Amino acid sequence: MDNYRILTEPVNGGMSGLAKASADWRRLAHNVEALARVAGVPMMAMVKADAYGHGMVPAARVAAEAGADRLGVVTLREAWQLRQSNGLASTPVMAFFFAPEQPGLAEVVAAGIDLGVSSLAQLEAAAAAGDKAGTPARVHLKGDTGMSRGGVAEHEWELAAEAAAKHQAAGSVVVAGAWSHLACADEIGHPANALQKAAFERFLAAVAAAGLAPEVRHLANSAALIADPETRYDMVRPGIALYGYNPVPDFPVDLKPVVEVRSQVMSVKRLPAGSGISYGHTHVLERDTNVALVPLGYADGIPRAASNKAEVYLAGKRRRVIGRICMDQFTVDCGDDPVKPGEPVVLIGAGAQHPDADDWAAWAGTIPNDVLTGLGARIPRLWNRGLD
Repeated sequence: MDNYRILTEPVNGGMSGLAKASADWRRLAHNVEALARVAGVPMMAMVKADAYGHGMVPAARVAAEAGADRLGVVTLREAWQLRQSNGLASTPVMAFFFAPEQPGLAEVVAAGIDLGVSSLAQLEAAAAAGDKAGTPARVHLKGDTGMSRGGVAEHEWELAAEAAAKHQAAGSVVVAGAWSHLACADEIGHPANALQKAAFERFLAAVAAAGLAPEVRHLANSAALIADPETRYDMVRPGIALYGYNPVPDFPVDLKPVVEVRSQVMSVKRLPAGSGISYGHTHVLERDTNVALVPLGYADGIPRAASNKAEVYLAGKRRRVIGRICMDQFTVDCGDDPVKPGEPVVLIGAGAQHPDADDWAAWAGTIPNDVLTGLGARIPRLWNRGLD
């Protein structure tokens, strides 16, 4: 599978063959089941962006086996890849984005892939694709309820719903869903949340007024699924929570990080006090120090913004990254400890002593989604169970 191999194989990828990311699919299955218990309604598991850097096809298979009812991706290409994969041919898949003039739309419709529709132009294109395919396009009509991004604007809700009803009556589309997306669900008590929920109810009313009765109404992302029962409707769409990270930690859920990222020490040198470290000498040693070199950098998704702040687990404890993180390497302060080349380095781990993607997000001023999806292609991903 693309960039994924069985865990027991030797690691030959990455800078000098000294890096790997291993996904524990048992943890993903655990997270699916834990979130399903909280939600109490069917789940669309979001496996877009290569399943947040974990591997789309294997993650999708595990999520479906663990009880996810549907799979969500962004592009038609992702959806088509899932539809053509062993074990997923009959699992419902929804693609959120497509261009009205995008080639191959009729083939996607014929394959039974659901389409997110965020504009009148997309609705017309989906209807035309349904006619060409000889089977109705399954569409989920999206209303912009305050994200101010994708979705039909409120002043066009009635027009879009009526157009969708007309195309459904003609046999060109089936309105399978009505949905929206929350902007501030991870900020409990943010006024936008109440405003968006009220707007979503108005959108659903406009859909119903046109005579449409979608199979599923869906609004909740990971944060809303966990923190706000009013957003769960007929289906939830967890993303980052599937992979072990809770965007609303004040609402505890038993989630387990799925991926670990490890490397090895490539070299160690003793440097005297006053030595400047890496580009710009943004760190200067205050005392004689053993400095370890780790062969990963921002080309591999290690955030440069975490320079002089990040920590890794090396030789039995957390140690600070010093100096600027470079394209292919970074340096670690080992003090007087006799660290040796070849010693394992844990960048993202599952143990309480290990850094995780939340830590890297804090150090880099971002979110764990960004950290995980940014893991580069030079880091080979390995499975912990044999999925062909």
